[in-house]
Amino acid sequence: MMSIQRCPDKGWTLLQLLLVASFSRAEELLCRQRGDPEKPQLLKDGDIMLGGIFSFHSRWKNRWENYIEKPLPLECNSLNFRGFQFAQAMRFAVEEINNSTDLLPAVSLGYRMYDACGSAATGVRAALALANSNEVISAPSNTSCVRPAQVLAIMGETSSSPCMAIATIIGPFHIPMISHFATCACLSDKTKYPSFLRTIPSDYYQSRALALLVKHFGWTWVGAIRSNDDYGNNGMAIFTETAQQLGVCLEYSVSVFRTDPPEKIQKIIDIIKASTSKVIVAFLSHMDMDVLVPVFTHHNLTGYQWVGSEGWIFDSQTMKLDRHHILDGAIGLSIAKAHVSGMREFILDVKPLNSTSTDFFTEFWETLFSCKFKQSKSSSSSSSSGNQRECTGHEDLTGVHNSFTDMSLMPIFYNVYKGVYAVAHALHRVLGCNETCNNKVQPDPFTILQHIRKIHFKTKEGDVVQFNEDGDPAAKYEIINWQPTEHGAVDFVTVGLYDASLPSDKQLNLYNKSLIFAQNSKLVPVSVCSEMCPPGTRKVLQKGKPVCCFDCVRCAEGEISNVTDSVTCVQCHPEFWSNERRHACVKKEIEFLSYEEIMGALLTAASLFGTFTTAFVALIFFMHRKSPIVRANNSELSFLLLFSLTLCFLCSLSFIGQPSEWSCMLRHTAFGITFVLCISCILGKTMVVLMAFRATLPGSNMMKWFGPTQQRLSVLAFTLIQIVICIIWLTTSPPFPLKNFQELKDKIILECALGSAVGFWAVLGYIGILAILCFILAFLARKLPDNFNEAKFITFSMLIFCAVWITFIPAYVSSPGKFSVAVEIFAILASSFGLLFCIFIPKCYIILLKPEKNTKKSMMGKMTPNTL
Repeated sequence: MMSIQRCPDKGWTLLQLLLVASFSRAEELLCRQRGDPEKPQLLKDGDIMLGGIFSFHSRWKNRWENYIEKPLPLECNSLNFRGFQFAQAMRFAVEEINNSTDLLPAVSLGYRMYDACGSAATGVRAALALANSNEVISAPSNTSCVRPAQVLAIMGETSSSPCMAIATIIGPFHIPMISHFATCACLSDKTKYPSFLRTIPSDYYQSRALALLVKHFGWTWVGAIRSNDDYGNNGMAIFTETAQQLGVCLEYSVSVFRTDPPEKIQKIIDIIKASTSKVIVAFLSHMDMDVLVPVFTHHNLTGYQWVGSEGWIFDSQTMKLDRHHILDGAIGLSIAKAHVSGMREFILDVKPLNSTSTDFFTEFWETLFSCKFKQSKSSSSSSSSGNQRECTGHEDLTGVHNSFTDMSLMPIFYNVYKGVYAVAHALHRVLGCNETCNNKVQPDPFTILQHIRKIHFKTKEGDVVQFNEDGDPAAKYEIINWQPTEHGAVDFVTVGLYDASLPSDKQLNLYNKSLIFAQNSKLVPVSVCSEMCPPGTRKVLQKGKPVCCFDCVRCAEGEISNVTDSVTCVQCHPEFWSNERRHACVKKEIEFLSYEEIMGALLTAASLFGTFTTAFVALIFFMHRKSPIVRANNSELSFLLLFSLTLCFLCSLSFIGQPSEWSCMLRHTAFGITFVLCISCILGKTMVVLMAFRATLPGSNMMKWFGPTQQRLSVLAFTLIQIVICIIWLTTSPPFPLKNFQELKDKIILECALGSAVGFWAVLGYIGILAILCFILAFLARKLPDNFNEAKFITFSMLIFCAVWITFIPAYVSSPGKFSVAVEIFAILASSFGLLFCIFIPKCYIILLKPEKNTKKSMMGKMTPNTL
């Protein structure tokens, strides 16, 4: 303010300049499009406009920008007939609707179609052009720049990555976008892509179906190649996740894009050649596959089983590029076959002279017929134009066979057709059409989008069109097999069906058709990291490798696995044991000392021999019971001893045979009681000898106190003590039959458990005490003056008895199974034979062979030690 006051002329001049600048700025355009306007390749005016974005070209030239000058528009090359076929399918649907009296009567549809060139950036520019139009807008200062969208819906794009970019841009404006071939599962996310819909199933189902297909043929070790875009990366991610759940492993997973340099593609070739897997899952677009097929052919990558996604598996151009048939036998998923009456004829009915985009149709026509127009820009720059014939514009497609005349992609054309009809049915509802439509209603994209999501109609071919909450149709695929023909061509044979709407175990259905695999083989190729583990083995993972790489380890003894590829071995029931192959549990052999086996028969024979021998001795004694040698030393005790020895021999038989509850209780108690009875008799006889010689001394009255009655009572008393011990044992914890699983791993030992070890050792201990006492007394009486001193023989017999039972203890403890029973029987028989032979055989010798010595005089006379 101070400066203006000091220089009023200068301040006024400045104010005038500011006012002029303000008024000048008010005259400028308020709304203006940045950059160069985009021109549609195909255009048709109508009451309601639809947009179309298709890749009329498949590649573009890479350029280095210096960021100093304005970048030039993207230069597209490599004309893509498929993109134009999709555009023709859209035009066919629009023309059919415009000619219909039932759908949108008196309302004409128009279209603007742009070339995305396979580029996401170009696709976005085309989408913005469809939304804003290319008109320069001029408006007063108080007028808003906001205007309605120029199109109510957009058809396209073909690939997933451009669709993601376009859907992100137009999503906030709620402009419906319906794709016919973008399958990435990520596009089902309505939070990111709220206005995106499609007429082709999501890759979520395709990826899972491919994993099920791979698993169905037993291919657990596979390689994977994917397109390095959203289609390939997302699809392969879902495939990998599902494959891992199904037990399928990826040896390698590499990505490729059609613009990759040769060095990167060569690395992929090297990886495939170095791999051991024989199956390659190719989740590729047809454009990427078309780049790889010639390279694979050049490197002779034969013998691999290809599993393909719908991006290329039913593409005829890919098949034609495979001149060396390296893809023969490929199997994969495709969209269900379709036929739309009139569409093929419409697609092929093109005339360049009547087109709205002269440059595009000129390039298309020249490429289609390999000719040049006189005014063609390309003809002047082409060095080989002189060798090409001149185009007239009236060429006939009859006899032309290329990707444009090929109708193998009719299912995809049908998807474009269904998308246009979905918009038309939504418009029909919004405009309240009956015989006529309400022209006063101004439809907006958001309203159209809401109605498209709810539409449900049938096409003229009878197919139902509707969308789920994610904007996706029902997932159904045909399983295609590349089968070579006799004429060198390849047929796409439908060999199965995948329907995601069915239960999980019925979704994949292969028909009973003969399949052709790699190298024209009818046998399913094998592609595993490790061969299947047969029954009887288990899998052990190899360190540092995927779960599909493992070693087969034989199950341990007593364990089995009865299925292939078992991860664990199952322990057999204790009564069973694994067979030699370790794949089944067989009942264990039951082992016990039986009469049928040799050892049991020999012991039985020995027992019976001892019994009969004892009975024979008793018979001899009974026949000579009046003789002095029998009457000497209490013949009653001798007969009782012979009876107890008979019981000792017989009780050994209770140890042979299958143990039972009664036999277990009988064998130990009978053994204990009979042996005590036997030792008691011997102890009585020993005491009689001592008392008899004591009685010969002057003034001795010993025999008075140890007469026959006392001898019987002593035997009874000693035996009753053992009976009481046995009764206590049997009532508290008796022996019982036991199946011993621990002693022998492959056999069940049937044995008698002691029940109470204290009771068992008490019985043996009591026998041992009596035996030692008898041995001591007999040892003391061994030198008494008698011509036939029985104490000597008793001493020797008890020495044998004690020696047998002392050696029995370690032998019994260390012997396994039935051999411990045999040891006990042997001890019983050995000690019984020792008592029988030592005590009774010398007397039998006198009775039978030396009767002259069987006199009282001889028995009482003194003889030299060698007399006997």
